[in-house]
Amino acid sequence: MKKIVIGILAHVDAGKTTLSESMLYLSGQIRQLGRVDHQDTFLDYDKQERHRGITIFSKQAMFPWKDTQFVLIDTPGHVDFSAEMERTLYILDYAIIVVNGMDGIQSHSETIWHLLEHYHIPTFIFMNKMDQTTYSREYLFQELTEKYHENCLDFSMPVTQLYENLALVNETLLEEYMDHQVIDLGHIQECIMKRQIFPVFFGSALKNEGVSAFLDLLDTYTIEPTYKDSLDGFVYKVSHDEHGNRLTHIKITGGTLHVKEKIHDEKIDQIRLYEGPKYTLLQEAKAGDVVALKGLKSFLPGMTLTNQTFTQPVMMPYMTYRVVLSPHCDQHQMLKNLQTLAQEDPTLHVTYMSQTQDIYIQLMGEIQIEVLQNIIRERFHEEVSFDHGEILYKETLSEPVEGVGHFEPLRHYGEVHVLLEPLAQGSGLVYESQCTTDQLPLQYQRLIMTHCQEIEHPGVLTGASITDIKISLIAGKVHQKHTEGGDLREATYRAIRHGLKRGKSILLEPYYDIHIHIPKDALSRVLYDMEKRHTKVRIEEQIDSIDLYGEGPVACLQDYQQEVIALTKGKGRMICHMKGYFPCHNQEDIIKQKGYDSETDQAHPTGSVFCQHGAGFYVAWDEVEQYMHIPYQYTKNKNTHHTYHDAPQYQNEDEELDAIFQRTYGPIKRRLADDYYRQHQPQETSMSVKMKPECLLVDGYNVIHSWPELKDLASTNLGVARDRLIDILSNYQGYKQCLMIIVFDAYKVKQNLGSQEKHHNVYVVYTKEAQTADMYIERVTHQLASDYRVVVATSDALEQSIVIGRGARRMSSRELALEVKAVTEEHFHEFQRKQPQNHEFLLEDVKDYHK
Repeated sequence: MKKIVIGILAHVDAGKTTLSESMLYLSGQIRQLGRVDHQDTFLDYDKQERHRGITIFSKQAMFPWKDTQFVLIDTPGHVDFSAEMERTLYILDYAIIVVNGMDGIQSHSETIWHLLEHYHIPTFIFMNKMDQTTYSREYLFQELTEKYHENCLDFSMPVTQLYENLALVNETLLEEYMDHQVIDLGHIQECIMKRQIFPVFFGSALKNEGVSAFLDLLDTYTIEPTYKDSLDGFVYKVSHDEHGNRLTHIKITGGTLHVKEKIHDEKIDQIRLYEGPKYTLLQEAKAGDVVALKGLKSFLPGMTLTNQTFTQPVMMPYMTYRVVLSPHCDQHQMLKNLQTLAQEDPTLHVTYMSQTQDIYIQLMGEIQIEVLQNIIRERFHEEVSFDHGEILYKETLSEPVEGVGHFEPLRHYGEVHVLLEPLAQGSGLVYESQCTTDQLPLQYQRLIMTHCQEIEHPGVLTGASITDIKISLIAGKVHQKHTEGGDLREATYRAIRHGLKRGKSILLEPYYDIHIHIPKDALSRVLYDMEKRHTKVRIEEQIDSIDLYGEGPVACLQDYQQEVIALTKGKGRMICHMKGYFPCHNQEDIIKQKGYDSETDQAHPTGSVFCQHGAGFYVAWDEVEQYMHIPYQYTKNKNTHHTYHDAPQYQNEDEELDAIFQRTYGPIKRRLADDYYRQHQPQETSMSVKMKPECLLVDGYNVIHSWPELKDLASTNLGVARDRLIDILSNYQGYKQCLMIIVFDAYKVKQNLGSQEKHHNVYVVYTKEAQTADMYIERVTHQLASDYRVVVATSDALEQSIVIGRGARRMSSRELALEVKAVTEEHFHEFQRKQPQNHEFLLEDVKDYHK
């Protein structure tokens, strides 16, 4: 009988726990079907889970079905517990995504799909609640192929039709189908294992409709993994039982593990096989088993038995909270208690700030905060609260740099050189040794690499943790007599800090992926809000509504969901989930706000310690080069330069404006140094006032709909009205000799990058997608106000108020019409006056004849 570890994942309320309950019932593992709303399900046995009706902690159960023994892992569906869900992915052979047929694919369902892609886990899809949905099976299946993968295939269809669809997956299956009219089962299993095919099944877990057939599908199309002979295992969870015993939950990925066996000098006292809240004691655990080990103390989630290195998770909290303790609470004891909880969930990341004597903890959301408060109350009998929370920033580098750390008090010695290189967004920290054994023995290299990974190194801008950096050991030096283990630890820490000080650091902030659904009449206001919140969006217009998709800083969008509801009177909604970390939109403001000084941080020094005249002395980071014993190893011309990807933001249009100004007023003339130091002749002092050149910004479509003549033209042909306005203003510019920019909205044109063109003597600008003329005029007004007398022609009251605040003068569309008419008539009369007068008088020709 093959053994398969399979996990069930879903958006909250999709019916994931109900499907687990149905599988256990049909396989005979439980006698009675439980329900979430009845608080009697087999796997949600925790008090908080039953009270809230959601899964908070991952659980394990086992059940047989035909030729397969399934190890079922039920995971949390709420986004606040995404880290708990992600940890289970380390041990899965296959995954089941449960999609709510009443709502379709939701935002967190897409996040789960991307995580499964990241961990390369073959996936089955169960479309649940088909007895309640108003959507057709065809509509839901099309959504799967659009948002998940084009190779999502309905395996409930007739076999002949299924083979036809399978043949389209790749050439191998196509050739096999053309030759034999069938496709071998092993080839289908292989394609599923390689994530080339994603089987889909429809049903209702609550009514057991389609669940039995789905289990047959899992039994038929899954393959047991091949395990190695040597002992190994992957830790995915740490918990404590009711007696306070520490349990290390692990999947054995090779060999056989026995009771009383030692791993890294830690003895295994018990091997427990859990099924829901109960467990069975085993004498040994074989490859493929998922068990809990009692006796291990140092292993954390993400580690393996053979190599205690930590696997960096994808889902991380982006908010940090200060723990507020009650007056009688012992702070140091609470710190120990929270560190115990952090062993169970490393993403809590408990830190203690010695300067302020405050405890900080990282959390995902409000539900997790409430759950954590209840856990502390039940396990440690203390009441705690949390402040409002702050955005969790990170730091990275923009270019490679070498750092040097030297630690040499009297009778100690160690020098370490590390190369810090920026990586692509989302890469985390990567470690590598590029040092030869001729220069530094292997045991010292391993020790240094351990020190690189054992703590979270703070950045030098705000003290935030670093990410997306490759740390490479490139050189080192030890003393045969004086070097001790702690010396290399100090040198390694200082080398990383020294490199961060020498390099160009970038502050990163979390970004949301957003989807905003609003009525059409709210579009202008929402686009204006997105511009203010540094958020780039694209627009998809529906029949009677608008959908906006984009990404922006969490700090700017955190509370915007309530604003959308208020603005649209409940008709709009906003869905957001984490996209990742990108360069901070207001880096200087955040650095100033944090007030962090890296050179006075005694816990993380940036300088080194050298020895002279029998005593150690401190050398600041910018003077280390004068004292270090090994020269710099890194030069830019022999290493690849990686650059950090910028955050999604608006296209920089300053070059476009510079081009307009240079074509109008000529190129910028640079003054040479000699111009500043030439001898000046004494001259009389005089005072003069220099008038700034005038710039007229015209809101094109606003003017068209305000002038009766153009409005009539626009009702039949908007393009003709636009061309007529350009001709009129071109003549007007010829009289005024000012810089004129006419701006037209083109924000509804999909994938429009915007454009600007010169029509005779005026500049015509068409805005890009998701940018209105108001936004463009506001930004350009702000840029030009210091160098030009800016006049904005529009009858939009909101826009008029904004441009006044930017230092510009406003002119209504009606005033512009009167101005154009007056200037045109004045210059026409002046033109006629200057023309030669050719009058004819009586007998004038006779007079000329006599001459």
